[in-house]
Amino acid sequence: MTETLDPTDWSILAELQRDGRLPLTELGKRVRLSASAATERVRRLEALGVITGYRAELDLTRVGYPVLAVVRLKYPGSRHQPLHALLGERAEILECLRTTGDDCYVLKVAATSMQHLEKVVDELAGFGSTTTNIVYSQTLPYRGPARP
Repeated sequence: MTETLDPTDWSILAELQRDGRLPLTELGKRVRLSASAATERVRRLEALGVITGYRAELDLTRVGYPVLAVVRLKYPGSRHQPLHALLGERAEILECLRTTGDDCYVLKVAATSMQHLEKVVDELAGFGSTTTNIVYSQTLPYRGPARP
């Protein structure tokens, strides 16, 4: 797929990752294209599935979730559907990655309090052993990939 992305595509992706609400006229200026050419490029990147969506980033503390944790889960067996069902029910679980190594899953969990986090982790512990790490600060927020 990367061979179909030229330097202008990568510039567009970098700009949109910094600000997904950037007006297409401004995007065009920043990447040295007309507004219509920038619009066409963005639509092509969306159609190719390179751009999969747009979202607002929230300050978790300001919306009532001051506790952020990373939970590692060892999941014995091969029936993962019950865990997948829980992921659909629990909005506190922000992200779930299936991984190799000792842990099967790594989850990012936001909670309103330590007691709330404990409740979520207790639910996850019903699927296997957990290890929980509290996040002090976000040293590098998610920024997306840059041009290889």
